[in-house]
Amino acid sequence: MSGNTNPGNFANRPKEEVSEIASKGGQSSHTGGFASMDADKQKDIASQGGQASSGSFEPGSEKAKEAGRKGGSSS
Repeated sequence: MSGNTNPGNFANRPKEEVSEIASKGGQSSHTGGFASMDADKQKDIASQGGQASSGSFEPGSEKAKEAGRKGGSSS
C-alpha cells in the first residue's frame, strides 16, 4: 500500500473491489442525468430547445454574445 490513506485511491482498496468497479467500465458513478430518464421525459426536455436549462447567460448579455462568437472553438 502507498502512504496515501485516501479511500478513493484505488491502491488503497481490495483487489476484488477494484476489479468489480473496473468491470462496470466507469458506469458505476454515472447513475443520473439525461440518459437515465425515461424516453417521454427526454422528449419533453428536448422539445424545449434548451429552455429547460437554468442557463449560464442572461439572453442578449455581452457574455452570451461573446460565447456565441467563440462557438465551438477551443481556447
